[in-house]
Amino acid sequence: SHNNGRSHMTRKSCFDYDVLLLKRSSTSAFMPNAYVFPGGMVHSSDFSSEWLDIFKSFSNSPNFGLRSVTQPVETRPPLFATDRLKLGSPIPGEVAFRICALRETFEESGVLLCVSKVEEKRLLQSLDGRCTTDGEGPLHYKANDLCSRELNRWRDLVNLNPSNFIKMCRELEVLPNIWALHEWSNWLTPAGRYGVKRFDTAFFICCLQEIPHALQDEKEIVCLEWSTPSDVLQSYRAQELWIAPPQVYELSRMCHVPRLDDLHSFSRQRATEGCEQLLPVVSLKDEHYTALLPGADCPSHLTHIQTAVKHEEDSALHRIVTVDPYTITLQITITPKYNHLLPVLAPTSQYDSKSRL
Repeated sequence: SHNNGRSHMTRKSCFDYDVLLLKRSSTSAFMPNAYVFPGGMVHSSDFSSEWLDIFKSFSNSPNFGLRSVTQPVETRPPLFATDRLKLGSPIPGEVAFRICALRETFEESGVLLCVSKVEEKRLLQSLDGRCTTDGEGPLHYKANDLCSRELNRWRDLVNLNPSNFIKMCRELEVLPNIWALHEWSNWLTPAGRYGVKRFDTAFFICCLQEIPHALQDEKEIVCLEWSTPSDVLQSYRAQELWIAPPQVYELSRMCHVPRLDDLHSFSRQRATEGCEQLLPVVSLKDEHYTALLPGADCPSHLTHIQTAVKHEEDSALHRIVTVDPYTITLQITITPKYNHLLPVLAPTSQYDSKSRL
């Protein structure tokens, strides 16, 4: 997300920020032509021990200076709970997945979120002085200010081999800005929906003060779109673009928070709560594609356990009903865990600006 520099009072929409979406190529094996958030597949180099040297200033800080999550490890999504040391990597999952997200965002969009040596010292000082107070964070997050020719050269090298991301950070004397990314959610692809492969995906959020220089890679990504959450959802319903159900869900969540400052404060504070894995369980009730999410009352034909019949109005609802690819209904009556937001359910661009924070 970034501040779009336009007064939210003068726009039809009440949002003062835009979200970056990337259109996948028509030749992509996974979700061709879909508009997605920047990101991609983890590479072994994201867990490389070479990062210990890059982050050596933070060697005395747990998790490289990332704030600890209060969620008990037993309820943490497996993606985060897995002990990476047992798998041979000294890089914690919370760090490696952020490195991956920053690397893939750089590869796909040209946006490099990094910390210079000067900012690194300031960040270390803030970590040393951090007690019980939890301010808005030490950095006003901005994208890189490196020259575009140098960035394009490195981007080509990272696209050729992801391990060049480590080399780039070492030579340019920058750190991937893992502290700018706040844990938002975790989605696991339902079985059999998008082919044989399934993806366990961590969603992070980052709020930028200004529009970063961005350029699609013309390979995986053919178009970049900066737009407000409500405008994206309107374009989706008008069949002008296609986004997957998790994006519909997450953009609908953001519709509660039309101000960038509020989104930054909320996402930063909420991130320490952790998150739950959202695994849609498929039900083909009424010929519609219904995906049940955690907290919902499961029909007995899915659980194979006979339970007392409940009236629909008494049921705990947390589901995504897909009528067709451009018509999705979110039906939710549960209270979200980990102090998170419920999606805005009404299909309108005029959202209540009183954010549920």
